[in-house]
Amino acid sequence: MKNFDGLIPNFTPSWFASVMGTGILAIVSYFYSTGFPWLKGLATAVWILNMFLFGLLVVPWVLKFIWHSKKALADFREPLTGQFYATMPIACLVIAADLLIVGTDSLGPHPAIGMAKIIWIMGAVLSVLGAVVIPLLNFTNREVQLENINPAWFMPPVALIVIPVPGAKLIAYWPESWQLIMLIFNYVAWGSGFFLFIALEAICLYRFFCCPPLPGKLVPTVWINLGPIGVGTIALLNLAASSTPFLGQLVEPVLQILALFLWGFGFWWIICAICLTTYYLRNNDLPFSLAWWAFTFPLGAYTGATYLVATFLHSSFVYGYGFLCYLLLLTLWSIVLVRTLVGVKKMEFF
Repeated sequence: MKNFDGLIPNFTPSWFASVMGTGILAIVSYFYSTGFPWLKGLATAVWILNMFLFGLLVVPWVLKFIWHSKKALADFREPLTGQFYATMPIACLVIAADLLIVGTDSLGPHPAIGMAKIIWIMGAVLSVLGAVVIPLLNFTNREVQLENINPAWFMPPVALIVIPVPGAKLIAYWPESWQLIMLIFNYVAWGSGFFLFIALEAICLYRFFCCPPLPGKLVPTVWINLGPIGVGTIALLNLAASSTPFLGQLVEPVLQILALFLWGFGFWWIICAICLTTYYLRNNDLPFSLAWWAFTFPLGAYTGATYLVATFLHSSFVYGYGFLCYLLLLTLWSIVLVRTLVGVKKMEFF
């Protein structure tokens, strides 16, 4: 049996996609517990699991930069692997959102909000750094080819877009003199991430049309497109609720309409993602890897956005559609979790 000598040097940043997927499952389970009370217990259990998982993964992530800094930096510069370094700050932001939405019931409001603030600051700082450094490294990398581009490149901008998901909810808990600055920062983060996503979306679609199809191991990345759509919608709705004291009553309906447009794009993409995944499954060209966690967080973000859209529209139809997305998310998360545990036992990822 292999030993653990390769665990630290071969630790891949994509592991944090498991924290992202598990964290969003906790949040949407809590959302849908309004109609299905038993889901509240599931949300709490998944949240606790995710806190443990995050703590477990942070250790090798930090040790790799300390003990194997050359390899960590080489991975950072690699056109595909480098994109996954954005998963760590996104995981921090998801943990902060978990604390605000699920953790307040178990820990109480004050401890949960205090912890959320600290983790949000860490996630926001790392998200901004990653969203600047990772694209700049690609700008200066002469080896990047069009075929290297896939939806995994959306992750640095997604990190920026996720900042207002917990960040907007935290605005009221900062000192009053900081609140407007925090609101502006959250808008800047959303705007920077969203328009970077739009630019990369155009390049990525061009790659889909004009280059050979994605290799099977990268097919789960097509679901990542739902990430900026889902978290972008949630962030807009959270900003709408937090902006009223500063920008007036009109800002909320305007941002809700914008969120509705963005969420609508996800309806088209989820159909495309399901069809593409089915195509590769039928051709037996979808090998398991940690990339399968891309099935979870983006779908979960879109599912959470669907719930919030259903809430402000008071639409039972949209609510039912969102619950179907939730059942798909729960199924995929369960499959990926079990398969990951099997892979860990067999030392497939080290």
